[in-house]
Amino acid sequence: MARPNRLAADEITRRLERLPGWTVRDGKLHREFSFPDFVGAFAFMSGAALRAEAMGHHPEWFNVYNRVVVDLMTHDAQGITALDFELAQHMQALAGAG
Repeated sequence: MARPNRLAADEITRRLERLPGWTVRDGKLHREFSFPDFVGAFAFMSGAALRAEAMGHHPEWFNVYNRVVVDLMTHDAQGITALDFELAQHMQALAGAG
């Protein structure tokens, strides 16, 4: 499957308007999620992992107890692509964050 092309800065800005809480940090989509406890954070990561695996597109993330820090970029494209936004939207829905 062909990977999508890197998005232009104005397209990234436009798409970010529909993803509250997400920013661009160090050339990656970035978001920190907080959950009531470790089980909530782990359930979120499990759901996101299933989607990421199905997409063949895996996040950079970090978890400590109830907090999950996510960074998304498409390494093949050396930047942010539509795949990153698709996974971010799924994560947003999983977290109940709009």
